[in-house]
Amino acid sequence: MIEVRKPQAKPARPFFSSGPCAKPPGWSPQKIATESLGRSHRAKIGKARLALCIDLMREMLRLPDTHRIGIVPGSDTGAFEMAMWTMLGARPVTALAWESFGEGWITDAAKQLKLDPTVVRADYGQLPDLNQVDWSNDVLFTWNGTTSGVRVPDGDWIADDRQGLCFADATSAVFAYDLPWDKIDVATFSWQKVLGGEGAHGVLILGPRAVERLESHTPAWPLPKVFRLTKGGKLTEGVFKGETINTPSMLAVEDAIFALEWAKALGGLDGLKARSDANAAALDAIVADRDWLSHLAADPASRSKTSVCLSVAGADADFIKKFAGLLEAEGAAYDIAGYRDAPPGLRIWCGATVDTADIEALGPWLDWAYAELSA
Repeated sequence: MIEVRKPQAKPARPFFSSGPCAKPPGWSPQKIATESLGRSHRAKIGKARLALCIDLMREMLRLPDTHRIGIVPGSDTGAFEMAMWTMLGARPVTALAWESFGEGWITDAAKQLKLDPTVVRADYGQLPDLNQVDWSNDVLFTWNGTTSGVRVPDGDWIADDRQGLCFADATSAVFAYDLPWDKIDVATFSWQKVLGGEGAHGVLILGPRAVERLESHTPAWPLPKVFRLTKGGKLTEGVFKGETINTPSMLAVEDAIFALEWAKALGGLDGLKARSDANAAALDAIVADRDWLSHLAADPASRSKTSVCLSVAGADADFIKKFAGLLEAEGAAYDIAGYRDAPPGLRIWCGATVDTADIEALGPWLDWAYAELSA
């Protein structure tokens, strides 16, 4: 083994966690607006700031007026479960999984809601045959697999004439790709991913077919208060105007507004996509130069550009734990061990809040850690 000296230069911001992710460049607590803090979210200022957050998300995502945006409790998980609990049961269900969170939706549909879903699976690093999906069913899937580094390449496989609803857990996809909103009936995400915002709150996006389902279908199971989106058979429109179901953290809302205004200054969605693309390309170059490092997602067409999962030759879980620990101790990279349920490997966030120079600076540190543990 050739000796690899410890690099001198470190990433300026070694925050490569896949959630919560790096804060936007230039962020500091002092830059967060404070006028709404300590005020009721139902006061005039609270409603105005929540509405601004929704309006900025619509603008950044280029979301059509046909789709509603609501801020809901429980991060992306809460938003997706809210959609499942309130809308499923009207039609058969197909659930797709190629990573941990997709498996979670299968568990919810099968064991909690007792819906006996059709299950379509693929191993970590792979996509199933999407053409086998029956769109007479409601379909649940993860657009960008945060724990596997696998994404659907586009929305072409989603039927235009679908009878069922398309439920997309899009938490590591929004603000990183162009999403075909005409194909998506329900989408969920959390600010903590591509925006680098805070956790705890989720975002629920509903297309017109999802609203129709909510107003025409009564679930067979009881609904907790925080899941209820209708009253008297009609959509509770206030939820999609900033009148949240439960008390939100206005600090988290203000933090999200900061990130959205930062994104707007970059050029909006195009600017965010360009940063993610550049980061993913920089990491691709690092992987291509090392025979001991490879992508878990072998097919570039279905490889995530945000949560990038890597395989390390000969590594087991203990090796990866030590590898990530070495880099954390040096302040060179934080939180890059793969997800606990995934095959042992590294996971490096390449979303828009990461600087490409920091991805490039990471390469020599990966070499050093690998050499230290392989000696």
